[in-house]
Amino acid sequence: MFEAVEELLVEHADLETRLADPSVHADQNNARKLAKRYAELTPITRVYRQWRQAGEDIEAARELAAEDPEFLAEVKDSEARRDELTEELRLLLVPRDPSDDKDVILEIKAGEGGEESALFAGDLLRMYLRFAERVGWKTELIDSNESDLGGYKDVSVAVKTKGNAEPGQGVWARLKYEGGVHRVQRVPATESQGRIHTSAAGVLVTPEAEEVEVEILANDLRIDVYRSSGPGGQSVNTTDSAVRITHLPTGIVASCQNEKSQLQNKEQAMRILRSRLLAAAQEEAEREASDARRSQVRTVDRSERIRTYNYPENRISDHRTGFKAYNLDQVLDGDLNAVIQSCVDKDAAAKLAAAQEN
Repeated sequence: MFEAVEELLVEHADLETRLADPSVHADQNNARKLAKRYAELTPITRVYRQWRQAGEDIEAARELAAEDPEFLAEVKDSEARRDELTEELRLLLVPRDPSDDKDVILEIKAGEGGEESALFAGDLLRMYLRFAERVGWKTELIDSNESDLGGYKDVSVAVKTKGNAEPGQGVWARLKYEGGVHRVQRVPATESQGRIHTSAAGVLVTPEAEEVEVEILANDLRIDVYRSSGPGGQSVNTTDSAVRITHLPTGIVASCQNEKSQLQNKEQAMRILRSRLLAAAQEEAEREASDARRSQVRTVDRSERIRTYNYPENRISDHRTGFKAYNLDQVLDGDLNAVIQSCVDKDAAAKLAAAQEN
């Protein structure tokens, strides 16, 4: 492991030199790639230097303890510190998801449960918007189909970072674990006798694809236009402005009706389609790489429920990691970090175990 780190230190130093050269920044795309790699290696470099310093501290404390036993406690403290740094370094060396720094398109769809499910979809949307606000991300509503009581039958939102995120703190790096079926247990607003009901909503998270990442041929698309439905402005239900795009080779469909013009709806639908096609290509690659698939929490079948929101007990439970807390009200207000971190930790542990097997 430490031989690999030494090589990374050399690469880090080389990148530092190159980034200090003004001529490198003449090519902004190349400069961004170099800066991204430099940012990835910086934590490894910092922790490794701390690890080496801890080793030197141990040797110095042992020499002093040979003459004065009171320094034995310092030896133990330094050894414990080095053990912590060793584990931290192992985690930093776990292969990263290449999409971790990407922005995402997050889609929420009501499931079984009618209006109650649509209202819960609205609650999930607010939770993610509040979480994004807390961590300083930007959000953009792409498309929505509201229900009669103010919930959402389905809604799509783009979530973006502001500037360059630190390694492991990008939008996809944190939100990729949210994909799956979310179950709610509560007394619905439509329930007159106070009985607790169970309903669900589905969440789909895909990294937002750049146009250059996914090749889409015009002949592979079928574009249908129709009249928008649901609450909206003057254009709703009066013009054929809504757009549905079908990618014929895969059968993947994307639609948008939120914008006033057909052209704007088409552009938004294409954003969703590109991201879905990229996600499909990545999932196919993961199916072929079984070792990588086993090591990732996010590859759990999306048809399985991943989390339960229990209102009567104010409880949030993640069924993949075993995480459980009794602060559901805070989670729904955007305090998602602890829940997400449980997924990040389990994912990292699985990847580390897989790396050690190899």
